Amino acid sequence: MAESYPRRNQARGLWKINDITKNIKDEGTYPQAYSNKGFFGGGSTGSNVNTIDQIIIQSAGNATDFGDLAQAKNGMGSTGTPTRAFWLGGYTGGGSPNMTSQIDTINFATAGNCSDFGDTSVQRYMMGTAGKDTRICVAGGYASPNFQNVIDFITPTTLGDATDFGDLTGSRSDVGGTSNTTRGVFFAGAPGTSNVIDFIEFSTTGNAVDFGDLPTAIKSPTGSSTSTKGFISGGGSGSYPADTPVNTISEITFGTLGNATDFGDLTTARITAAAVCDNTKSVIAGGSTASSQDSRNTSNVIDSFTMSTRGNATDFGDLSVARRVAGGACGGHGGIEKSQPRAPELYSPTGKVVPRGGGVGDLGFHYGGSGPSDVSTIGVVQISALGNTQDFGDLTTVAKLNGGGSSATRGIRGGGQIPSTIVNTIDYWEMASKGNAADFGDLTAARRSMLGQAGNDTRGLFQGGNTPSESNVIDYITFATIGNATDFGDCVENMNLGGAVSSNTRGLNAGGTGPTPSYSVTIGYVTIASTGNATDFGDLTVARYAPVNVGSSTRGVFMGGYVPSPTTRSTVMDYVTIASTGNATDFGDIDAGRAYGGQASNQTRGLYMGGENSASGNTANIQYITIASTGNSASFGDLFEQNMQYFNGCSNGHGGLS
Repeated sequence: MAESYPRRNQARGLWKINDITKNIKDEGTYPQAYSNKGFFGGGSTGSNVNTIDQIIIQSAGNATDFGDLAQAKNGMGSTGTPTRAFWLGGYTGGGSPNMTSQIDTINFATAGNCSDFGDTSVQRYMMGTAGKDTRICVAGGYASPNFQNVIDFITPTTLGDATDFGDLTGSRSDVGGTSNTTRGVFFAGAPGTSNVIDFIEFSTTGNAVDFGDLPTAIKSPTGSSTSTKGFISGGGSGSYPADTPVNTISEITFGTLGNATDFGDLTTARITAAAVCDNTKSVIAGGSTASSQDSRNTSNVIDSFTMSTRGNATDFGDLSVARRVAGGACGGHGGIEKSQPRAPELYSPTGKVVPRGGGVGDLGFHYGGSGPSDVSTIGVVQISALGNTQDFGDLTTVAKLNGGGSSATRGIRGGGQIPSTIVNTIDYWEMASKGNAADFGDLTAARRSMLGQAGNDTRGLFQGGNTPSESNVIDYITFATIGNATDFGDCVENMNLGGAVSSNTRGLNAGGTGPTPSYSVTIGYVTIASTGNATDFGDLTVARYAPVNVGSSTRGVFMGGYVPSPTTRSTVMDYVTIASTGNATDFGDIDAGRAYGGQASNQTRGLYMGGENSASGNTANIQYITIASTGNSASFGDLFEQNMQYFNGCSNGHGGLS
């Protein structure tokens, strides 16, 4: 992706110098100088050192002196925030104890020695570290006589000791780590060697979950990242004292689960190296060219590679002294949100993030479905501007007849049919940047054709569906976490293929098809923050199933669907006031009878995307309405891929978001 920021000496037009200055002071999204600095602290030359070297990542050359750690040590966990570097724990050697829990920190703006930040929960070394602007996690390690599975975290904006986060999937040391703004990933390890890749979500606490596998089992690699990709460099195969250094570079994609793939090679095989990076370039320094414990073969070599293009590393320069088991820290890695270029289709020209949430959110998404064939695609569109959707990424698999929903930051797909099997899986994706979905957890039961989307910024509801018998089950998930859905209660009737809308307090379900009656006119409602069965709200103007549903925080609109006698696709749109109870009122008509489309809405405008069209079969056309008024729909644009049906939609500004 190209930079969405100009350099200062090229700023013109929308990007004037005063805009950049205001952005730095008020909005904090313009990349600053610290994102280009990398620091290598401590390590061992045969004896421990406290040296901190500094490099400028985009300028090849030898490292220069910055200052010193509080004490000489090696095997620390290390990472950085936009303004500070951290070295956590480590091996001090000699005496008892020979490990430390101390956390050292420096301020990037001022050359000098480290100060004390606090302590990790356990004195240990050879940990993996992953971090973002507001949270740093350190995982695993060795604390005599045991390998550790503990994950600690610190809040880097305040001084203090680490707090328990959860556990790795297994106890191990010699772990590597990397991160983007949402996920921390930990990989490899000892005793022996491991190909395990674990991950955590920074937004919550809990145990790590399996991500996939490395191409081969190794120990003591080092990690770097962009906002979307993680890179695993070097390491060693075999077991001490017969470690065999490797030169491989592997890559993972943060937004999807799966095995790492080959990226290229370092200039020389080495183990226990350290890494720093900005959003385009990874720099790997030091390490050992023999056993991980062999001080006779320490390296001062610094390599670098461009993370956007697969290929081998090239020479960068030299450390001030050859050493292994140092710790690398930087302010521009993939976990530092303000150092990442903004995706131009989701962000404004000034770099300020497009607002999200009720009243301001403006991104609509459609996902999965069926045209000539079933698809896994996710599309995105700006709701307030007429136009076509764009490709955003992919679900974890092709899927149709999905349930779903969204908070202001995450989209969710649940259940559905893949390709002919009814499933219970839930996917999610982060709306802030393009990318693929990842596994979230499971519904309480496999089902398809659930009643549209309902929820607020905290909870999402999956209502009714087909197992293949009609169901009255309501499940809920908590958007900010990952995990399985929990039972909420029951719908008023056993129904599938109905519609759903919500305010931030109340979720409605309407219409659908079931055994009795076969076409439903019923509207039910629940209070989202509680649990329990739905209560009768009123009736639609006409019984139907497979409508599309949109809404603001005050009004819900149900659009189209199949009606009986004779069975046909309907043009009917009706609406309700969500805070009251009562029957729906006529709103107007859509362009043609439609069913099985997708929906998206902000507080002003509702979209009916694609679906079955009574005049032309499946359609790619998108229609829109103004929710606060009444009247017929108008043409908005088209789906980017093809004529589609059996899909779902969501947005970052629907009526349930406050």
